[in-house]
Amino acid sequence: MDIIDQLKAFIATAQSGSFTAAADQLGVSNRLTSKYVAELEMRLGVRLLQRTTRKVGLTPAGEDLLARAPALLDELDGLLAHATESSRGLTGIVRVSAPVTFGEIYVVGMLGRFAQEHPDLTVDLRLNDSYIDLATDGIDLAFRMGRSDRLSVMTRKLCTFRSLVVASPDYIARHGTPLTPDDLSNHICIVDTNRRSPRSWIFEHNDTEVVANVRGRFHVNSAHAVVELAIMGMGIAFVPRFALHDAIEAGELVQLLDGYVGRSNPLSAVYLEGRALPRKVRALIDFAVKDIRMADIL
Repeated sequence: MDIIDQLKAFIATAQSGSFTAAADQLGVSNRLTSKYVAELEMRLGVRLLQRTTRKVGLTPAGEDLLARAPALLDELDGLLAHATESSRGLTGIVRVSAPVTFGEIYVVGMLGRFAQEHPDLTVDLRLNDSYIDLATDGIDLAFRMGRSDRLSVMTRKLCTFRSLVVASPDYIARHGTPLTPDDLSNHICIVDTNRRSPRSWIFEHNDTEVVANVRGRFHVNSAHAVVELAIMGMGIAFVPRFALHDAIEAGELVQLLDGYVGRSNPLSAVYLEGRALPRKVRALIDFAVKDIRMADIL
């Protein structure tokens, strides 16, 4: 039996956690998927999966193979593509992770534009505000906002973004207008718990960093929810510009703290270190670099 089919069955089963889900992904029967994995285990002479009545898990040998096999198949796909006339396009699956709000506002559209140029490519987008493990979840490329100290990934900076302090006209009418970051301690703020330091808002003013410690009734893990609460007049918000849509232009929110800007943070494309970068992933990164320059969201 073709070892490529066996590896594909193993990878799909390991990433999905079940033979049934893997079979649906591969478009084959549950029985055939299980057979491919069993044949691979026999070929290698090791057990790769721990099978239970509810799901399957990885053995140490399976974890090692899962960390290496996707890159090997990607390299093989690239080699075969270059050897045929179809090398102009990209094939296979590219798995992408992005923060929820940024993913919904920008990444979905960007991937749609990228996919239009590569009709044979399948895109698997997973929106999650947590820093998921790329190897464990089989992610080829993740979009990350802010600074990261993780050493196991490679990072390509795409651009920078800043956050704005905003409030609704109704809130300002009831509570007044803060003029400096220090004034925020006397106001009700909406805390985005996705931030590394949710209650410490960092600004730049005349080349000096200023930190405001805030308090708030609402603590939420969604920039979109923060904006909605601010529009309702529930407090002052500190959110990335891309999350505001046209709320300022529509008069729903007012920008505050003239002269103070949120600290510049990077938006990066992140992929696993120590592996050959598949052609489709490199193409997606290059596309994102150009596409985001044209997007007036940051």
